[in-house]
Amino acid sequence: MSMPDTVPDNCLVDVRDLVVRYGAITAVHGVDLKVHAGETVAIVGPNGAGKTSLLSAIAGIIRPESGMIDLAGVPLAGLALSDVVHHGVALVPEGRNIFGSLTVLENLRLGATVRRDDAVLSDIEAVFSDFPILGERRDQPAGQLSGGEQQMLAIARAMLSRPRLLLLDEPSLGLAPTIVDKVYAILRDIRSRGTALLVVEQNAARAFELADRACIMSQGAFTLQGSPDEIGSHQSFDAAYFGVSMTDGRGGA
Repeated sequence: MSMPDTVPDNCLVDVRDLVVRYGAITAVHGVDLKVHAGETVAIVGPNGAGKTSLLSAIAGIIRPESGMIDLAGVPLAGLALSDVVHHGVALVPEGRNIFGSLTVLENLRLGATVRRDDAVLSDIEAVFSDFPILGERRDQPAGQLSGGEQQMLAIARAMLSRPRLLLLDEPSLGLAPTIVDKVYAILRDIRSRGTALLVVEQNAARAFELADRACIMSQGAFTLQGSPDEIGSHQSFDAAYFGVSMTDGRGGA
């Protein structure tokens, strides 16, 4: 299934023919992706599909072998991570990567290190209004927070850079269903404020609830693209998502 030609023309991120390699291993090959201003795009697929490598290349964590990554016309491929953040991209990585020995407040301040304006303190107070549990624990070491609280902190820290595009790698990983509900409620609120989201998930059902468009990734490439309803009902969904035919004896019923 190809991407329909009816998507809006306000393209924020334009990825073309992206290739990411680790030595002899090609993790991403020939990927094309557009994310438009205010849009949410979900990328789902099995472990090892190349999803994290794709996000890492967009975020500036790894340098792609070849291809183009543009943010509103600014080439990002090859820029340092701090420069990518400065241009408006923030990543909430898998595993959160909060600094456990630092306080909640200190972690949040790190999210605003690229900013030079006078609104950082007021933005942090707004975070505490949006995330009351973080406000209650502002002086507590972040390593003492629960998994769900750490995920909220990671999202809030990323948002303090005021990104135009928020990248999220497995935001529901390891969280109880009730906490996943809270995390996705936060993401819906962020989306409603106009921030574009690119969400990598193995939990396709939750990602599809949030997304405007969806991509299935397998073995480093997109195998299906379209609306969540189109993808979820497509006859090839199981094979594309799990990487096997559901009737060949290796998959479930």
